[in-house]
Amino acid sequence: MSSEAQGRVNQRNRTRKAIVDAAMTLLAGGETPSVDAVAKAAEVSRRTVYMYFPTLDQLLLDATAGVLAQQAASRRAPSDKSDDVESRVERLARSVQGMSPEVERLGRALIRLTVEAGGREGPRAAPLRGYRRVEWIERALEPVRAQLDARRYERLVSALAMVIGWEALIVQRDIRSLSPSAGEELSVWAARALLRATLEEGERPGPRPSPRSRKRNPK
Repeated sequence: MSSEAQGRVNQRNRTRKAIVDAAMTLLAGGETPSVDAVAKAAEVSRRTVYMYFPTLDQLLLDATAGVLAQQAASRRAPSDKSDDVESRVERLARSVQGMSPEVERLGRALIRLTVEAGGREGPRAAPLRGYRRVEWIERALEPVRAQLDARRYERLVSALAMVIGWEALIVQRDIRSLSPSAGEELSVWAARALLRATLEEGERPGPRPSPRSRKRNPK
């Protein structure tokens, strides 16, 4: 890529970042920003905003995810250096589930925007959100990664993603009417149960072959 072309790419990236940052600032202040408000804060035109984000919901989805990532990074438990995977998973669950009302509000907004944006099609389609959550789960499971085959490992990551995060919080609050502390304890219990079940499953010997399926020793 020529230096001129690289310069154009860098400028587009800076403009996009300025737009998202402006929306993030407005969201963090408790506002639901309009395109006009974002354009004014980013010092760009409405047309420029729509060039990068054809719909306001797409912009709000990126901005909300960005605010939540910042909040999570600032309040996430320190990296656990121990090899006790159960402790690592518990620390992650408590860190993600123990959120302030403001962060919960943004999390609910993110889910609404994701639902309205529609799901991606195809088995390999990229998810609309959740990248960091999966990364944190995989990091917490590092001490036992070598003990699990690919199928069990991926299943465990998916299962933990169901009980740690915004979706679990909505079930805890709206369906079970749990307090924040009770919901946090439930997520910890569920995460530890899934981890233990997976590890115990890996330790159990497989089913013994039936007599009919055994090969006869050659005489």
